[in-house]
Amino acid sequence: MISIQSILVSTSPALEPLSIIRLYSYRFRIECTFRELKQQIGASCYHFWSKYMPKLSYYQKKGEPTPLERVEGEMPRKKVLEAVRAIEMHMALSCIAMGILQSISIRFMGKVSSDRIRYQRTPSRGRVSEATLMHYFRKHFFRLLGQKPELCITQIIQGLQEEPEEQWDSLAS
Repeated sequence: MISIQSILVSTSPALEPLSIIRLYSYRFRIECTFRELKQQIGASCYHFWSKYMPKLSYYQKKGEPTPLERVEGEMPRKKVLEAVRAIEMHMALSCIAMGILQSISIRFMGKVSSDRIRYQRTPSRGRVSEATLMHYFRKHFFRLLGQKPELCITQIIQGLQEEPEEQWDSLAS
């Protein structure tokens, strides 16, 4: 019998070897979730920017002012902070959307046909992938909303469609 030795590294010396292996295995699930966030939800496809944002450097020297400290004036600083808040909100909403998508996937397990849709990950126990659900929603979302004009989201979308485009330009910083 061949004996194979492994060296396990952890920031916590109190962890048992099997706990280190189990905790490390969660990383794969997290990475898959980030990939689905990016590919299916589009979590990182929008770029919020302000003309007041300073050029960022990967290597900030000790004692140098932070990028926000380099922004001069109250209004430019406010615009940069608004852009940062937009980024944070976009990511938070993307994570919420991903959670809703995963909840729908579990709720309708075995009820959504995925015969003609290619899986982006291996299906488990009849649960369809996030990619399958996104394909379905992209195809049927607006038809489903059109059938429910009383929904708040339908009314918001219809209201935004009726606004002139000039109002959207005023929202950019």
